[in-house]
Amino acid sequence: MTTVVFIHGTGVREPHLTTLLSQVASGLATTAPGARLVAYDWGGTYGATLAADGASIPAAPGAGTGRSTGGPEDGDETEGWARLYQDPTAELATASAGAGPRVTPPGAAFPDERPRALLRRLAAEGEPAAGALGPGLSEAAAGLARSPLLGGAAEALDQETLSWVLARSLAAALVAEGIAGDRPVQCGGDARDAAVTVLAERLGAPPAGTGRGPLLRMAGRPLVRLGSRYAVRRRRALTDAAHPAAGDILKYLARGEDTRQGLRELVATAEPPVVLLGHSLGGIIALDTLISGPLPEVELLMTVGSQGPFLYETGALPSLAHPDPLPGHVPPWVNVYDRRDLLGYAAGPLFPGRAHDVATDSRQPFPVAHSAYWSDPAVYRALGERLP
Repeated sequence: MTTVVFIHGTGVREPHLTTLLSQVASGLATTAPGARLVAYDWGGTYGATLAADGASIPAAPGAGTGRSTGGPEDGDETEGWARLYQDPTAELATASAGAGPRVTPPGAAFPDERPRALLRRLAAEGEPAAGALGPGLSEAAAGLARSPLLGGAAEALDQETLSWVLARSLAAALVAEGIAGDRPVQCGGDARDAAVTVLAERLGAPPAGTGRGPLLRMAGRPLVRLGSRYAVRRRRALTDAAHPAAGDILKYLARGEDTRQGLRELVATAEPPVVLLGHSLGGIIALDTLISGPLPEVELLMTVGSQGPFLYETGALPSLAHPDPLPGHVPPWVNVYDRRDLLGYAAGPLFPGRAHDVATDSRQPFPVAHSAYWSDPAVYRALGERLP
């Protein structure tokens, strides 16, 4: 009787492991009814834990100081800026949506004529006004001068408020461009605010010292508006929820020998022939263990949605560095990845003739695709066809 040793992925703990095993057993029964399924519960023994009960997690900003840690509505503008970095015209859009019908008398200037002219002048003069915000001010100002939102915003807001809204839009556009371009250094809030003040004065606001123009309430999805503040305030709870998955990876890569030794000991007690079936980090553990020394009982390795090939190519796989080949004692290797799973990688191009890739398509978006393998008949067919 073939023994299939299932090696789970990151963050899996009981009771979820039992549920997962039930799903895998059901799938195996359709293509390999004679196989015996055994679980390697490495997470429960060697997985990551917060050994000091989360002592490394900082308190939220303002905790114990009496200072506000809320959003723009109660004094902290950080969340408003997070919304602007996502959509630099969010304030303009909100103001424009609130503009009512307005008739401009014959011969009178339209409300948006002056701000558009000031933006065009700023675009022509170039970069110095942006300072620490980074390059791109000319392009951002020229684009804002053409914005269809400017007309409605100019009708709804007074000139001073509009100047601050435009200045923040420009600043947010430059910061967002830096985020998208992975700029290695971003400015702090003080430098950003100083640049906004300069830009606002260039766009018609009174000299510094008369106010900064508070952020307008911006329409947006609740979770987007709450994102940064919510995460900071609930950092402990979020860390408790996330650390098993992230911590498992980091701990394995730093101190994985105990996990590999545990798998060797389990294989030694299993009835041969043995198949190692590893999902995600479980596939890395299985591959690493086989590379680091012969396990004659194991006749097939099957990795599913695994990052082993990626770690090998980047030099992060503990047991083997690119371009060294797989040792001869590694058994046949079947590597399954879903084309939509961003955590599944191909092994065949890196190990030609030694690793056989099976590409599947669960028709699920990521990250659901990363856990949908175990309801995909193609995965069990690939295993059943090759089972020793």
